[in-house]
Amino acid sequence: MTDQTYTTTTSDHPPPLTTSDTQQPPPPLIPNLPDDVAIQCIARVPRPYHPTLSLVSKLWRSTIRSPHFFTTRSYLRSTQHSLYLNIRHNTSFKWYYHPNPNPKDGSSLFPHPPIPIQPVGPAYAVLGPKIYLIGGSINDIPLNSVWVLDCRVNRWEIGPKMRVGREFAAAATVGGKIYVMGGCLVDNRARSVNWAEVFDPVVGVWRPVESGLVEAKDKWMHACAVIDGRIYAMADRGGVVYDVVRMEWGRVPKRLDMGWRGRAVCIDGVLYCYDYLGKIRGYDAVKDVWKELRGVDKGLPKFLCGATMLDLDGRLCVVWECKESGGDGRVMDVMCAEIVVCKDEDGGLSGSVLWIDVILSVPVGSSILHCMAVAL
Repeated sequence: MTDQTYTTTTSDHPPPLTTSDTQQPPPPLIPNLPDDVAIQCIARVPRPYHPTLSLVSKLWRSTIRSPHFFTTRSYLRSTQHSLYLNIRHNTSFKWYYHPNPNPKDGSSLFPHPPIPIQPVGPAYAVLGPKIYLIGGSINDIPLNSVWVLDCRVNRWEIGPKMRVGREFAAAATVGGKIYVMGGCLVDNRARSVNWAEVFDPVVGVWRPVESGLVEAKDKWMHACAVIDGRIYAMADRGGVVYDVVRMEWGRVPKRLDMGWRGRAVCIDGVLYCYDYLGKIRGYDAVKDVWKELRGVDKGLPKFLCGATMLDLDGRLCVVWECKESGGDGRVMDVMCAEIVVCKDEDGGLSGSVLWIDVILSVPVGSSILHCMAVAL
């Protein structure tokens, strides 16, 4: 015999629940407020204060990490861009992040949990609150694996695998989907068909992108950017353009190819990068012309190479390695500058440097692999 008690009834109504069968509803996030209203209140709190809010209770912590909370912040336009850096030192790869890369707050970048594997030459893409590390190679073998960093909880997870292995591919996010191209030799039909792929997070799988009209399917892709919904990917022999809406391929304009050097970023329809003289220039895709960014010569050093650019809430953010750091010669500073850019009435481009400061100190010999901005 057991201690269980069974209740029978001949009516159409279920038996009353015992005390052990009932579950107490969770307490409200904020007393005397519906949870939907409470979430909208909490969602307006700036991102740097979220770690403190997580200490209120387990319910608050799970709420702040939930997809619904992130969606609410997006609708309210309360999201803020956090800076993420991938640094290499010898054979090790380290990640750092800062919820508000401004020296006025007095805090430095925080170390991030390392990725379980260390591939060489992966592609990077940001989709919502997640960073996708795509492909790369280990022992010269290209991988089709994808690792995903959920920046809400600072945790790595395995993502859906690509159809082919890739290293040094180009990747970009357009319309809530990730597109990747190149990074593989088209020495057989499968790799030729899958030279370009697209990942839809709603479906959760990679699918081939029709690329039969691409003249040269290069393996090594050196740079990638999105301008007005078009993906521009640079290779050894020029580059390709993919119009996502029209699903059409084209060649990168010669003028853009000749002037694009290093890592670039698009802000308000203008592609910014450094030229041969170490000056920042912007490319107008509509007029097919390069223009110098005026007003920043006195605030920034001249970079011939090595500087990384990103869009930080509509402002141009430049990150670089300072080779002339002080001290005992064993530490190198990573510098950061934030610039407000605008289009002038005469058709030119102007910039104003908001601040320049050291954001991280790393061992000499380290190098910046990638720099990203994630809206959280």
